[in-house]
Amino acid sequence: MNTIFIGQNLIEIKSIDSTNNYAAQLSRQSVMPEGTVVAAEEQTKGRGQRGNSWESEAKKNLTFSTILYPKFLKADEQFYLTKAVSLAICDFLPTLLPVNLKIKIKWPNDIYIEGKKIAGILIENSVRENQIQHTIVGIGLNINQQNFKTENTVSVSSITEKEYPVNECLEQLCSFLEVRYLKLKKNNRCFDEEYLSSLYQCEEMKSYLFKGEKTIAKIVDVTAEGLLVLEKKNSEKIYCNLKEVTFFQ
Repeated sequence: MNTIFIGQNLIEIKSIDSTNNYAAQLSRQSVMPEGTVVAAEEQTKGRGQRGNSWESEAKKNLTFSTILYPKFLKADEQFYLTKAVSLAICDFLPTLLPVNLKIKIKWPNDIYIEGKKIAGILIENSVRENQIQHTIVGIGLNINQQNFKTENTVSVSSITEKEYPVNECLEQLCSFLEVRYLKLKKNNRCFDEEYLSSLYQCEEMKSYLFKGEKTIAKIVDVTAEGLLVLEKKNSEKIYCNLKEVTFFQ
């Protein structure tokens, strides 16, 4: 790989339940080199946010995890890593897709193309004494899959009608991840404005379900802790965690 450390230690697996689970197991057994990547041709029980499963056809998509040691971040700063990873995927996708397509981050860490999901991220942190000890970043990115169970899902290939070498896509994405991670290490606030401007439905009045009640509001910010900030028509602000708010399509 044409990187300094992410992907230099590459573990390739034919089939596994979850690359995040496997990476976590490796981390419990020994101290793995930072940037170790576990990539699977098939992931049988891929996980997403809220305990959702991740649908992925074997050998068609990117399903991988990388082990990082962001000890420069405190526990209450861990969402900065989510910003960096999300933006890295947004950096990578234009290398494959037409330039006129809207690439957006659906809070907290799904990637959407023209309102349809193309990628998801699951970040799991090990924290001790308010410091992040190690992080496992799991990424699922639809590359060549054509058929999905849900209509709101797309792949690069379903958009461009081309096939892509998955291994080359992995190498390129690892390079973009590394660039963002190293920038984060220098300045953990450097992505705030860019992340906010990349958010799906940012500054648009939309319907949300907050704590079981429907409300009309717009996204105006994301706090350092990762809370989504909605602003209602009367200027009242609502601070939402992942389990409290649902987007209406």
